[in-house]
Amino acid sequence: MTATAAAPVSEAPSIEELESQERRLVLPRFTYDDAWALGNLLVELARERRAPVAIDITRGGQQLFHAALPGSTPDNDAWIARKRRVVERYGCSSYLVGARFRAKGTTFEASSRLDPDAYAAHGGAFPLAVEGAGVIGAVVVSGLPQVEDHALVVAALERFIAA
Repeated sequence: MTATAAAPVSEAPSIEELESQERRLVLPRFTYDDAWALGNLLVELARERRAPVAIDITRGGQQLFHAALPGSTPDNDAWIARKRRVVERYGCSSYLVGARFRAKGTTFEASSRLDPDAYAAHGGAFPLAVEGAGVIGAVVVSGLPQVEDHALVVAALERFIAA
């Protein structure tokens, strides 16, 4: 089964939908145990979809969770780092940052003035926002097309918050 067949996403979310996701997916807290639980939930969802992804969770610059599933490669770790830096710099999802540049008729690479070897505004990195504290970290998935990486993270956060 190919990655795209595992969890097809028909259409890219709008900027409004992306902004709504970020307003909704705010956590009451985020502990080491929460990182472990969210990371394992992402692994479970990825395995169900047979998604060849790497998963990473950081808080305050510390890596709290990392997993590489079958089919992922070292390139996925490089993408994780680049997408995570976008969340750290802009305080919102890497997919939303890229979408905002596209809405202006340009690309992140052409207009951000940031090194594309260090930053990637491609879907898959989502801010970990905590009530009363703001963005404290990021959860990142890499290995699928960007809309699917983003959707996997959102699905996991929705399930995690609902639990």
